[in-house]
Amino acid sequence: MTPGATGLRRAVERRSAAPLVFLYRLPRWLIPVVLVALLLVGFAVADWRGGIAVLPVLGFVLWLAYMSWPSLGTFARFLRVALVTFLVLFAAARFGVF
Repeated sequence: MTPGATGLRRAVERRSAAPLVFLYRLPRWLIPVVLVALLLVGFAVADWRGGIAVLPVLGFVLWLAYMSWPSLGTFARFLRVALVTFLVLFAAARFGVF
């Protein structure tokens, strides 16, 4: 938990901790491999199915960026925002928004 966290941050930290407990039983390499595979599917499939494959990656990156935000420096925050922006635009392009 973030020291001194109140409101939304505290609620998100508590709610995200419990459902992810089962991940500790999985091999450590599995989640990065699955996320990379989903991202590669997003790059390879140029229609809505590619957009669907990118959404879990986007969700994970958003969650990770939100959780790590208080401890990040300016450049690291910029990189997180750039990555989220890229993934949102990429998924939107796969869904045919652009």
